[in-house]
Amino acid sequence: MTVQLHAQPYDISAAGFYFDSYDDYAEKAAALRNDYGDPVEEFEIQFIDGEAIDCDLVHAIGINQANLKQFFDAVGDWDDDDKTRVILAVGECGNSFDADTQPSEFEVDIYHFDTMRELAVHFVEEGLFGDIPEQLQFYLDYDAIARDLEHDYSEARVAGQSLIYRCA
Repeated sequence: MTVQLHAQPYDISAAGFYFDSYDDYAEKAAALRNDYGDPVEEFEIQFIDGEAIDCDLVHAIGINQANLKQFFDAVGDWDDDDKTRVILAVGECGNSFDADTQPSEFEVDIYHFDTMRELAVHFVEEGLFGDIPEQLQFYLDYDAIARDLEHDYSEARVAGQSLIYRCA
């Protein structure tokens, strides 16, 4: 599926346009004139249609004219895991999105669980708390472990999916 965006001019005497690639944007922006024949230079970029993860990426990076080319490169080159990593790192953890941003530069631990309690159970089963015999696991207070995990981990929804993450 392609991404469709809209460039809304800040100049109220000009009409905006839809576009689905950086080249399409550049061509239409260069040709746009306001009602007085002057070139239009500044636009608000709005997400119109596309996959939910691309919409979340738009909001996370704060899409604008300066990072529009990088956004289209990311949509074309990155897989959903890369996009999710950037959405969490930039949108939730406060990292910046620059011209040369790569998903691999962000240290974000991502777990596909709906609740902290599920993460607590996972950590116990994986042996994070040492070797606990299976018969004793029924006596563990997973809710207390989950509350402790909330100090380092957070919950988010990306493209409609619940995630638990930790920024390093």
